[in-house]
Amino acid sequence: MTIRDKDDWKDLYRNKESEPVPVFEYTQEVLDHFYNPRNVGRIDEPDGIGVAGDPDCGDNLLVTIRVDETTDRITDIRFLVYGCAGAVATSSAMTELAKGRTIEEALRLCDDDVIVVLGGLPDHKRHCSLIGIHALHAAVADYRDMRRQIQEGLVKDRAEYRVKTKKQSK
Repeated sequence: MTIRDKDDWKDLYRNKESEPVPVFEYTQEVLDHFYNPRNVGRIDEPDGIGVAGDPDCGDNLLVTIRVDETTDRITDIRFLVYGCAGAVATSSAMTELAKGRTIEEALRLCDDDVIVVLGGLPDHKRHCSLIGIHALHAAVADYRDMRRQIQEGLVKDRAEYRVKTKKQSK
């Protein structure tokens, strides 16, 4: 096919039924979180660690949290992600939603909350929002397990808990 005029290029992007190939667009909010992600990094000596991933697309996420034990609020949250623009943006948005919330409030967050904050996601990218929520919930579960083990005298502090859980994960 040779391109004869300025509109012929459009034929290159048609499928066999002559329908345009669907092209997805990210919202401005998604692009903002992708280009300017918030809370990137890892907290040293975190109170909770959560990991999640999607083996189908290869996205992987690590979330670390710091919790004020007197108020049970997430005072700091950081993430490291390997993934697409959707995974970066949804992880960033999830951290903003979770920061400042109590543990119980954080556990009530769901993937739809992330999608709403971002003004929507293309249907085939909606699964990206799940890894952030899963990793957040895993970090909260880890925090609660650490607190329980300290209260029951199974470990004396965060450092001992981390050493113990690191050995168990090998």
